[in-house]
Order: sequence, then C-alpha cells, then structure tokens
Amino acid sequence: MIFVIGPPRSGSTLLMRMLSSHSAIYSRAEPHLLTPLAHLGFYDTVEKAPFDHLQAQQSVREFVADLPQGEADYLDACRAYTDVLYGRMLAARGKGKSFFLDKTPANALVLPFIAKLYPQARYVVLTRHPAAIWSSYANSFFDGDYVAARKFNPILNRYVPAMARFIRERPVSLVRIGYEALVLDPETEMQRVFEFVGVPFEAGAIDYGKHEHESKGLGDPLGVKQHSRPVTDSIEKWAYELAADPVKLALVRDMIGTIADEDLETWGFPRAAFFAPVEAAARSGARPLPRPPFFDRYRLQRKALVVLRRNIQHNAFGRAVKRLRLVCDVLLRG
Repeated sequence: MIFVIGPPRSGSTLLMRMLSSHSAIYSRAEPHLLTPLAHLGFYDTVEKAPFDHLQAQQSVREFVADLPQGEADYLDACRAYTDVLYGRMLAARGKGKSFFLDKTPANALVLPFIAKLYPQARYVVLTRHPAAIWSSYANSFFDGDYVAARKFNPILNRYVPAMARFIRERPVSLVRIGYEALVLDPETEMQRVFEFVGVPFEAGAIDYGKHEHESKGLGDPLGVKQHSRPVTDSIEKWAYELAADPVKLALVRDMIGTIADEDLETWGFPRAAFFAPVEAAARSGARPLPRPPFFDRYRLQRKALVVLRRNIQHNAFGRAVKRLRLVCDVLLRG
C-alpha cells in the first residue's frame, strides 16, 4: 500500500498521476474506504446516523475489550476488509502492478487510525502553502466566494493541524514533499519519492499525460487534465489574488490566526514569513491572472451550485427543495 496524504487542492492528484504512471503502481483516485471505517465507533463516531451511533460506539468498545487480543483483533478485522477490496481491485485492474495507491484527501483527518491499520505502508505526505490551498479550494468549488467556502468546510483549520501532528510524531515511516518544490523540480523530487517507495526511478512517469490512468473516481477535475506534466503557473497565483483583494486577505489572516505557530512551522511556512509572497505581489503592482472561462461542463456545474446554494436555507427555492425532499421521502418509504 501507498498512501498519498494531502489536503484538497494541494496537488495530490498531480502527485498521484505521476506515481501511478510508474510500471509498478496502480491507483484509483479517492476510494474513501478508510474514512467511514475509522468512524464505526471504536475510534471515532459520526454525529448522526440512521442507527443509534452512541449506543453502537459503547457496544463495539465493550465487544472489542473482550476479544482475546482486544484492539489488535479489531484492527485485524478492519484490515481484512480493506485488504480484500484493495487487493482484488489491484488484481482485477492493476495489469500486473504490485502497489495500490490510495489518494483520498480525507485520509489526512484519520491518520492515527490508518497508521495503526497499515504501519508498513509507504506514506507520501504532500504539503503546500496553506493560502495557496485555500485560494484553489474557494475558486474551484465556490466560484471564488471565500466566505461560502469557509462556512462549508474550513479545510485549513482541519487539515493543517492534523497533518502537522503526523509529520512531527512520525508514527510510521514517511517521505515529505512540498508542492512548490515538486512542480519546480519534478525529476529530483520524484526520485526521492520512488526511492522511498522502493521502486526504480522512471523518468517517463513525470510526463503523466502520456500514460493511461483510471478515469473513475474523484480528484482534480481541472488542473491535471489541462497539462501532461507539472507546471509552475499556480505557485504564486494565490498571492496576487490576495494582494488585490483586502477582504479575502483579511479572511485568510483570520483563519491562519487560529492555527498554532508550531503547526505552521512544521508545514514550512512560519507565521513571520507566511504572507511574504502577498507583500511581494503588492510591491510588484502585478494584477491577478485572469480567471478561466466557465465553458466546460464541470465549471458550469460548480457555478450553478454556488448560485443555487446561496441563502438556500431561507429563500423560496430552498423551501421548495425541502418540500420536494419530503415528498420523495414519503414515496420511497417502505
């Protein structure tokens, strides 16, 4: 097993594409097998479920406590489930490759569980300037609406501390790679990654666009499909955006203000220098790069969702959707 660990919009799909271009590595983007498994009650539980999740949590912990090996038996059972699914997918679709790569961003939020489940796996941890991640996230999924993006999912405040703790504590062997270094010098960085994984370096893997990839699954719907190898276009794009928009800059400052200094240091972007690229962009007088046109189907879908979701809990459209949902629930009951 190989796990690529990184937040949404950190470049993890790019890294996955290069890794899975190797003759020994197969991947399907974001299988999301482990995140539900981590919330069955023994470690974590969900906030709401169509069963009594609190009762289930108490019961499973009491049950596991009476097993001969306790937690080890529970992990064996979880591993049997994922081994069958990962292993059979690799056998069926991997065309003889020997590694299965799981690139699910949400895995970064359950790393203590995954480290116990697969302590011998290869962990490739990808970091990127947090403000760059946020800019890409808000522009990709919320049409540039930073407020709506934060309300929906404050990813920086969730992912940065979780991954920083994992990097510092190193409960498993891992290799860390920075997005900025990866796109500036992909040959050097991928040599490090392949050496860590334990496979020979294949220079052709960097030109991921020349290789066939599994098309099913979630992942970056835009960036990696526009190019065939790493590009540097987005390294400082976020800085120009924030330099040109004081409201967005203030919102990012507020989010970063709640992240511990230790976590920012671990990511390689200490608080004292965190906004230096924005200050440099402001001094240069450069304006942000023009936003791409919304002509492809994905962009049109995201733009429509942003418009439809706006104030949906309080407007007539939202009330109509709730009534339709009630009708559907009644029709599907029984």
